[in-house]
Amino acid sequence: DTLWDIAIAEVEKRENPEGDGDGVEVSEKSMLFMGNKNGGKTTIILRCLDREEIPKPTLALEYTFGRRAKRHNAPKDVAHFWELGGGTSLLELIRIPITSSNIRTFAIVLVLDLSKPNELWTTMESLLQVTRNHVNKILTKLEKTNPDVATEIKQRMWNNLQKDHPDYELVDPFPLPLVIIGSKYDIFHEFDSEMRKIISKTLRFVSHYYGASLVVRSPAVFFLLKARVLINNFAFGFDKSKSVSVDHSRPLFIPAGLDSLNQIGPPPASDSDIGKLRANTPLELWKKVFEKTFPPKNSCDLQYTKDPAQDLQYAEYEVDVMRAQKNQ
Repeated sequence: DTLWDIAIAEVEKRENPEGDGDGVEVSEKSMLFMGNKNGGKTTIILRCLDREEIPKPTLALEYTFGRRAKRHNAPKDVAHFWELGGGTSLLELIRIPITSSNIRTFAIVLVLDLSKPNELWTTMESLLQVTRNHVNKILTKLEKTNPDVATEIKQRMWNNLQKDHPDYELVDPFPLPLVIIGSKYDIFHEFDSEMRKIISKTLRFVSHYYGASLVVRSPAVFFLLKARVLINNFAFGFDKSKSVSVDHSRPLFIPAGLDSLNQIGPPPASDSDIGKLRANTPLELWKKVFEKTFPPKNSCDLQYTKDPAQDLQYAEYEVDVMRAQKNQ
């Protein structure tokens, strides 16, 4: 179906609400993919939509969609996929796809490039902080205009953690459903085992702290399927996977709420080192331990400097001639 076919069907559905269908409502979900530049976000989206295209570099904020039917002869549900390009350089664009009208059905997929551990914490922190601030602003407005929806979203944040979970008082769930995917596993797998352990444990802690699902994926088909299962669960309501893999020497797969601080263990540093670090929260302590091993890159190093107007994939002869004339 083209976008026009969907638009026509949508109008017909509104004009004939009785219709001759079986009364099954079509659901619409939205997801925002963000993370390191060249981290593999486009590849994951294409795999989820069963498209065999060669991924192109993402320019700013890109959009695509997928449709799936839960069963034969059922109407197809729609999933909107947004992708933020440029790493952390275009943070202000996050507010475009997430709005008060779709926030109930929105989820975030954070793709972190494991081959660049020195960028990992900065990228993760910047993207999640800006997203959280924007979502909190929407929730503040909704508390005045539609308090029921605001309450529902706030309660849903805790859905993945049972009240009797030992860490219930120690975590701070993200306001939207969150999946964290570690990409470039083939390069990461060549790292020293101690470095791999620090990165894996840190990602487990961050995911658990934010109530997120974690996939540290390998290029293997089996593990790509795991990532697809999680994303399709958010996008199309398909069944969740109940399997868990927490072995640091292998790819990780931990659905939200199925880990614990006890299983993760303390930050990977000696007691004397931890004693010297001043931190107000567990998250801050893990950050300091992680950045001791992997000092962060300067944020200006992560800025997006390429001019998209010079990108050949967007060449348009008439426009380019006019632009050259104007520059002259």
